[in-house]
Amino acid sequence: MMQLWEGGPQRQADLAKILGTDAATMTRTVRRLERGGFVRKSPSPTDKRSTIIEATPASMNLRDEVRRVWEALEESVSNSLSTQDRDLALTLLERMELGLEASLAQDTHRRSA
Repeated sequence: MMQLWEGGPQRQADLAKILGTDAATMTRTVRRLERGGFVRKSPSPTDKRSTIIEATPASMNLRDEVRRVWEALEESVSNSLSTQDRDLALTLLERMELGLEASLAQDTHRRSA
């Protein structure tokens, strides 16, 4: 959900790649979220083979709670780290995120070419 909240509607295949899961697992996850009223599926207007997944207004009610839980988890994990170690971990994670974004951009560019 966090990926959809932050990134807006996305292709189901892209979500699977970003989240590091296979197509079957993503299909089951989206189906459960759809039954719960948290996401909506629609055909891609540019690629009839693709499905676009978007967060519903109902899911937005969960956003603040998910953020609070995520922040508590981050705090509990990082409490044992020194300030220097925490800064290093954040720097490395930011670099990894940039690498993932670049990889996704390359894949998107290849598909549209």
